[in-house]
Amino acid sequence: MSDVSALLQASVLRNLSDKLYEKRKIAALEVEGVLKSLVSSGDHEKISSVISILINDYALSPQANHRKGGLIGLAAATVGLASESAQYLDRIVPPVLISFTDQDSRVRYYACEALYNIAKVSRGDLIVFFNKIFDALCKLSADSDPNVQSAAHLLDRLVKDIVTESDQFSIEEFIPLLRERMNVLNPFVRQFLVGWITVLDSVPDIDMLEFLPDFLDGLFNMLSDNSHEIRQQADSALSEFLQEIKNAPSVDYVRMAAILVQRARSPDEFTRLTSITWMSEFVKLGGDQLVTFYAEILGAILPAISDKEEKIRAVARETNEELRAIRAEPVEVIDIGSVLNAARRELGSEFEATRLEALRWMLVLLERHRTEVLSFLDEIFPALLQSLSDESDDVVLLVLEVQACIARDTQQFRRLMVFLVHKFQMDNLLLERRGTLALRRLCVLLDAETVYRELATILEGEADLEFATVMVQALNLILLTASELADLRALLKESLTNSQGKDLFVALYSSWCHSPMATVSLCLLAQAYHHASAVIQSLGESDINVKFLVQVDKLVRLLETPIFGYLRLQLLEPARYPSLLKTLYGLLMLLPQQSSAFKILRTRLKTIPAYAPMHIQATPAAELAGLNAGRRSVSAVPYLAHYPTGDDGDKVSDFNSGPGGINFTMRLQQFELMQHQHRLHRQAVQSQLSKPPKKPASQVRNLHPVGGDVFLTFAFLVLRPGR
Repeated sequence: MSDVSALLQASVLRNLSDKLYEKRKIAALEVEGVLKSLVSSGDHEKISSVISILINDYALSPQANHRKGGLIGLAAATVGLASESAQYLDRIVPPVLISFTDQDSRVRYYACEALYNIAKVSRGDLIVFFNKIFDALCKLSADSDPNVQSAAHLLDRLVKDIVTESDQFSIEEFIPLLRERMNVLNPFVRQFLVGWITVLDSVPDIDMLEFLPDFLDGLFNMLSDNSHEIRQQADSALSEFLQEIKNAPSVDYVRMAAILVQRARSPDEFTRLTSITWMSEFVKLGGDQLVTFYAEILGAILPAISDKEEKIRAVARETNEELRAIRAEPVEVIDIGSVLNAARRELGSEFEATRLEALRWMLVLLERHRTEVLSFLDEIFPALLQSLSDESDDVVLLVLEVQACIARDTQQFRRLMVFLVHKFQMDNLLLERRGTLALRRLCVLLDAETVYRELATILEGEADLEFATVMVQALNLILLTASELADLRALLKESLTNSQGKDLFVALYSSWCHSPMATVSLCLLAQAYHHASAVIQSLGESDINVKFLVQVDKLVRLLETPIFGYLRLQLLEPARYPSLLKTLYGLLMLLPQQSSAFKILRTRLKTIPAYAPMHIQATPAAELAGLNAGRRSVSAVPYLAHYPTGDDGDKVSDFNSGPGGINFTMRLQQFELMQHQHRLHRQAVQSQLSKPPKKPASQVRNLHPVGGDVFLTFAFLVLRPGR
């Protein structure tokens, strides 16, 4: 201390701790002069002593004024040391850095001033302290005192200049610190960080692009900042990096794509737009490198296709098309399961456009990687079936196209039909709302005959008789009305003369037996009029209920459509088609006279020409083969004339099978057996309903299968006159 006292006069030491800045400044100049003389004499020991006293007695003093004097003294000492300052920086700089966190704002201000002067002298030698200085400046940029902020800003500019001209700066050591600070939300700190990123990116010798994945998320986070200036600065920095990526020979697309996927779900519109734009460029520039990341990108793109902002939707659609156009090889590098999963998830989207694109992706994957996709069928099939309930017809049609594509293989076709029937069974509303659309579309995509044969096979053994009946009625209605099934109807019309038509008739008949009117419709379509009449006469008392009469009503109305135009023309030749008349009169006798269907059919029958010969004779024995005698006596129509010729005139009669023909006797037995099962089922259901607690009398009447109540309910609820 005595040596230092000899070098530094008492007045100098006293003025260093004075509360007046001017006195501290005069003392600092004295310190500078002393250090210069010591440097000239090469007395490093005394130099070290002076620095020690400045640090211990002043810079680290508990007294604020002493700390202020110590800071200005250390800066003056550095100036005095000049070129010799480098070897003392490891002692001079740390106390200054400590002062950056001082509770006194004036001390923090003078710390900035001191380091600024130290940096001006030491320049590149200060780089070894860069991370600590950067960390301190980062905090000072958000200082509560505007004067400190201004001082820190000046120091920051100087440090940037030093870094850009230094060849000792280590970007590798700096990036971890930058990455850590990028999550700070303070707007001043964010401006500070963006400024440094921009400066470092401008240095030719520093490759910031290599480390972009480390701070890219932070930049995207700034795009949603409340400050317009910060958003603009972040966007400018991102635009510059994107341009560099376009020109770079090698880029780590995958690491950055993971960040973009996350930011694509941001609630901020500008962030979403920027991330989708980047993703679009990535797909164009490095699509092959992103193959392993397809699922994640797709998961971000599909929702964006339905974004509320048109700009985002447009870029997302373009990106989606670019991604779909990439054909990656070999197949092993693509995670088909993950891509399928991404598409499957979006089937539940609330937006139609997204659901449609998800389905188109499934079609593309089936086309390119069919074997791999089929291995994940259990995962996607339930979602596809659920999508049949979609409110959009376009979505349903595309779902059916995907299902049809899956069903090109025989095994998968059978599986699809079973799944479809099961889905309809579990969701009656789906069958009602989408059943017709689904079945008609599948008939177009997969061949109508194949679809109907398979469905008939499945329904023939269906244990749920009520569902089987409803399903058969739906299939029958489609068969009789859909334009897509015109060829199928034409084939069935030749059932009595064409072996292929016969095979189809027999294939459908077994399951059509679930519904009497569906069976009659099938016979009318096949022109097997005698068998249609036999089916009607085989019906028992318990078969005729409200549901049955509704089906009769529907059939009568269908007889007036163009589909059955040939049948109405055949009525012009009653002598040639006696069983056709018998069938129609049989239907007429089943209908309540007050129903509109009764009036429609009666009006039609009245138009039969009166000039036809009406020679009544006994019904041929062959025409009665296979009928139940008891039921015939009840159902016979006494005033209906019988004619000697067969139903099909000069073609062929359906009275009996003939060589290679249809065995109608066996078919009738098959129908009666199926109807017997339905009767037992209805009896079991009614037995359960009749158990206590007893129902009110009004409900019991409605459940009764026969009698005046049924016809009354039918007349008022279903067949209202003029309906």
